[in-house]
Amino acid sequence: MARSGLGLGVRELAEAAGVSTNTITRLEKGEPLKTRTIEAIQAALEAAGVEFIPENGGGAGVRLKKNSNE
Repeated sequence: MARSGLGLGVRELAEAAGVSTNTITRLEKGEPLKTRTIEAIQAALEAAGVEFIPENGGGAGVRLKKNSNE
């Protein structure tokens, strides 16, 4: 959801996170990844404007950060 919300392709996210496109595909399929790999992908998404929302009874999620110019 985060990747598509930003309009990023698999290749773009992989490059930003320093991982392979296969790794992004595996993540999106729900396959297990190393913790440091997940952290790298999360950091790339956050740098691009995604905010991760913790579990609050309705499930964890993501949203795009508000533009500071608004």
